[in-house]
Amino acid sequence: MLYKKLAKPILFRMDPEKAHHLTIDGLSAVVSFPGGKQLLKSMYGVPNSPLLAQQLWGLQFANPIGLAAGLDKNAKAVKGFSQLGFGFMEVGTITPKPQPGNELPRLFRLPEDKALINRMGFNNVGTNAMANNLMKTGKHDIPVAINIGKNKTTPNEQAEEDYRACIRELYTYGDFFVVNISSPNTPDLRNLQHGNDLKRLLDAVTTEMQLQEKKNGHSGKPVLVKIAPDLTDEELELTVHTIKDSGISGIIATNTTLSRQGLVHPNREQAGGLSGKPLTQRTTEVIRRVYQLTEGKLPIIGSGGIFTAQDAYDKIRAGASLVEVYTGFIYEGPGMLASLNKGLQDLLRRDGYTHISQAIGADQH
Repeated sequence: MLYKKLAKPILFRMDPEKAHHLTIDGLSAVVSFPGGKQLLKSMYGVPNSPLLAQQLWGLQFANPIGLAAGLDKNAKAVKGFSQLGFGFMEVGTITPKPQPGNELPRLFRLPEDKALINRMGFNNVGTNAMANNLMKTGKHDIPVAINIGKNKTTPNEQAEEDYRACIRELYTYGDFFVVNISSPNTPDLRNLQHGNDLKRLLDAVTTEMQLQEKKNGHSGKPVLVKIAPDLTDEELELTVHTIKDSGISGIIATNTTLSRQGLVHPNREQAGGLSGKPLTQRTTEVIRRVYQLTEGKLPIIGSGGIFTAQDAYDKIRAGASLVEVYTGFIYEGPGMLASLNKGLQDLLRRDGYTHISQAIGADQH
């Protein structure tokens, strides 16, 4: 209630990007005080439930609700976010060299549509500074994924060098990695989702991961690919096929959309990627299709338009093993995590399940 009654009205009166920075800096400041971590945990922490805990790719997830990439772009507030009840989180998207991103303003709220439009353009501090931030963070309380991209000035033909550089610089700091080829805000990036470009990129990524594995004496870290919701069925089939053949560990479905269907807020005219409620149904459809195309053998993280436990549950029943929130979290606040966890447990019990794994892809069987 604290967020909705007190913080949200203030934050929503501010410029969206200023509010964003204030939140990240605030979270990172709270945990730097003695007792700060415990304070956040006592306010927002979510009790662990055996019903929701899973092991995937050798990692422990206390619950299936994660934070999508884009909120903590530079891994400044990992400690803070880890206390709020998330089962895991993504940081990034990070690129090898720091970049300012697109011109301001570049983040827009559409309250009537429960949506956001952003055209940030991978603004970030670069791998070097992120490595520093993650080093300061120390041991992770929840699995942390590093979402990697390419610099705007790097041509697509050389894109794999950027992804390899990110892995090289950050390998020891991430529990898993996410290859972002689906942001609509870096020119031509989405072209990397297709055909030979995708194959070449994923070959380079898996090769680099194996190199780092040997070098660091590690048993291997998972790599996932994040895809767009705007692929046609034919494109989706080819993309998933290439991902499956490349030995990648999983798929995140989906990134933001370029569609503006059914929006009412005047900000719908803004260029950029749309996230939030308007995506709820589309991402569930993509998850369902990806699950079919992979015969349920490749774990899927469902992302897009999750506001309620039912939204999350629909994605799990469609085939997602884990889900992520972003826009819903901004609109609903950290109290959302407790209600999603509780709601999911209620829905699982209602349907007679004793563990979340039984519900994954249940609508397909």
